[in-house]
Amino acid sequence: MLIASIAGYAANRGKSIPLSMNRILIIPMSGYICETKQKYMRKNFGVKTWTYPQPVLMIATYNEDGTPDIMNAAWGGISDSDEISIAVSGTHKTAENLRRRGAFTVSFATAGQVAACDYVGLVSGNKVPDKFARAGFHVVKSEFVDAPLVEELPMALECKVRTYDPETDILKGEIVNVCADESILTDGKIDPAKLRPIVYDPANHDYLEIGAKVGNAFSDGNRLK
Repeated sequence: MLIASIAGYAANRGKSIPLSMNRILIIPMSGYICETKQKYMRKNFGVKTWTYPQPVLMIATYNEDGTPDIMNAAWGGISDSDEISIAVSGTHKTAENLRRRGAFTVSFATAGQVAACDYVGLVSGNKVPDKFARAGFHVVKSEFVDAPLVEELPMALECKVRTYDPETDILKGEIVNVCADESILTDGKIDPAKLRPIVYDPANHDYLEIGAKVGNAFSDGNRLK
């Protein structure tokens, strides 16, 4: 019983009592009880580039003189079993390098390298050609593609350019290899607790570290079958 006594019932005449997130009990002055559904309280934001979470992807390429370049990108993800797609504006130095070299690596920004990863997204390789070094990054040569790996970022995809559309700015890359430093492995598998990847919060312009495990993929849903 929501109202345990006549006195309590009378005291609540003319009031609305929440029952749950979308149900409400209305007690009019007449004393007759009626229950209605409350409208979901949602705010409309219009067209936004918001998804949760958004990755913080670090795209590394070689410049025309062989020096490394790197940029920060959030609009990207897996688009096929061997493919990653990322939005890369044609004005970026990276776009020029992609057309010239046909290869790139994608590392994942980590909690320990937040400032460096953010820095390379704030300055352009067209104006700061040595921003890779200024960020404190060091090059590790890829074994599979003509693009640099970042020593300080322990997990990366090594990719060949599949297509780059200057009209849509969409880069599609063939994933040739995934590599990870031994320091972030547990039982031969990538350990997120050791990698400490970060994600981007587009509404608040924050970087967030990925948290604790909450379930088992392709398993927990079986309980509802």
